Amino acid sequence: MKKIIFTVLSMMILTMMFSCAGMQTRQERGTAVGAGVGAGVGAILGQAIGNDTESTLIGAGIGAAIGGLAGNQIGRYMDMQEQDLRSALAASESAAISRDQDILRATFKSEAFFDFDSSRLKPGAYEELNRVSDVLNRYPRTTIEIGGHTDTRGSEEYNRMLSLKRAEAVKTQLIQNGISPERMRAVGYGENRPISSNHAVNRRVEIIIVPIRQG
Repeated sequence: MKKIIFTVLSMMILTMMFSCAGMQTRQERGTAVGAGVGAGVGAILGQAIGNDTESTLIGAGIGAAIGGLAGNQIGRYMDMQEQDLRSALAASESAAISRDQDILRATFKSEAFFDFDSSRLKPGAYEELNRVSDVLNRYPRTTIEIGGHTDTRGSEEYNRMLSLKRAEAVKTQLIQNGISPERMRAVGYGENRPISSNHAVNRRVEIIIVPIRQG
């Protein structure tokens, strides 16, 4: 069985590499190489986690689908994603979009997503996350951090746990909307990363989008 697995994986990776030779542009070659490497890494992870052929092939498929972005692709890729994200959230009164070089950040007011002292999503949060998910699904070559933030009222440990539960609630809904869980991580920052002296501003959820680079 192991021999069959390694034979299949070798053929997949070799196919990716030989496909590069027929491409005409440097950019296209970089994309294919990234996909081939992604397939190999995904296959190894699939086998390590699932310890069976099915998990191996699923892992290879995920890696090949995502691949990585070459340096000359990243700026344009994130430009397009930023434009689509701003358009999707243009009518939202609770969202703000910012960018630092090639990293996108969508910040949502916490009260738009959660009631006081709750980590259960409010009805209005689903519509916001549907719009975000539509964009994230169109740009799979990114990783996503969902960060929960609170104000300083309450104990530091309680705030950290509440912020983590809120981040996990958002992640769960994004998974329901078709975003691969392998792309995401949920983090509870609690009160430790304030951006204002205003409590309401500090209570927020941030979705940070980072491009996957080749190599």
